[in-house]
Amino acid sequence: MTLTSDVLLEPDDGSLGPLLRLADDRLAPGAGYGRHPHRAVDVVAVVLAGSLRHTWGSGAVLNAGDVAVLRAGTGLEHDEVAGNDGAHVLQTYLRSARPGDDAAHEVHPNADGWVDLGRPDARLWTETVEDGTSATVPPGLLVLAGPHGVRVEQQAGGPVSGPATAVVWQLDVTRPAWARD
Repeated sequence: MTLTSDVLLEPDDGSLGPLLRLADDRLAPGAGYGRHPHRAVDVVAVVLAGSLRHTWGSGAVLNAGDVAVLRAGTGLEHDEVAGNDGAHVLQTYLRSARPGDDAAHEVHPNADGWVDLGRPDARLWTETVEDGTSATVPPGLLVLAGPHGVRVEQQAGGPVSGPATAVVWQLDVTRPAWARD
């Protein structure tokens, strides 16, 4: 195994507002995605386990618990390569809020709670829930990653039990102009 990507959601009708794709990616040690381009998209990576080296800009290394936001803007080419323990990553692709801007990359180390994405149409909340404990998650699209897989569901908020990483997307699901008839 070098890379497996399980696409969890890929609405092509604007029904989830800016969300274009949500994938559960697993990379073997030293495996990468291969150099590839992005344009007019924001890619939000939540590292669930292992580590990932980003090969664009400052070449940031992401560890479990980190959230990275890649704003492709007018375009870039990059790769992401797993560290010695491989990597398990939730990759979310959002339609860019600022497609005419220069590309940028920011890392939120050990993200816990709300992560500022700098955009009005998508909010991200994340928490690692230890084994034998629970956490109360906010309402929204819940992505719950645990030892038995990844579950995605729209929910009203409430308790979740560990061990798991809870990721909640609050999305402005007003039908975007590009998706209207």
